[in-house]
Amino acid sequence: MQKIGLFFGTFDPIHNGHLQLATYFSEQTDLNEIWFVITPQNPFKQDTKSLPNEERLALVKKALENHSNLKISTVEFDLPQPNYTIHTLAKLKNQYPQHTFVLLLGADNMIAFDRWKDYDQILSQFEVYVYPRTTVDIIPENFRNHANIRWTEAPKIELSSSQIRTGIREGKDVSHLLPKTCWNYLIENNLYGK
Repeated sequence: MQKIGLFFGTFDPIHNGHLQLATYFSEQTDLNEIWFVITPQNPFKQDTKSLPNEERLALVKKALENHSNLKISTVEFDLPQPNYTIHTLAKLKNQYPQHTFVLLLGADNMIAFDRWKDYDQILSQFEVYVYPRTTVDIIPENFRNHANIRWTEAPKIELSSSQIRTGIREGKDVSHLLPKTCWNYLIENNLYGK
């Protein structure tokens, strides 16, 4: 039985920080593979317009070309939107009964994790590995000491996809923040043009 880490995100665009975190989890924990679950519509960001699924999928494919234990999951492309993690987990568990799934979440997600749909069900059925993120709010005590939540020593990445999108729109060179193949694809297709 393989233990799979699920790294959820819109990946709009995927960047070096995502790859650094995924590599840490695949090399420094008990996870066999990391699956990048590309989310069409985050319930907490329903006003945010993302690149089309196909474009974000193309970028993630390019980013993972040389990483054999980092994979892509498009499971959410076929689920109703907005995408709720509990529905995705149920579908994956059903599709891959031979795997154990673990959620990879930033510490910032834990602040309002109790607002997630059926969060208590998620925690009773799945482990959550949390990576550090700068937060101003306090993480609730029940999450800090929960038996199914593991706080990791993953690198603290202070980089966001929105920084990259803004940088491109402002004409800045942010090419060092994402894989070269992804940067070339973005520029060739003018994906975040003004």
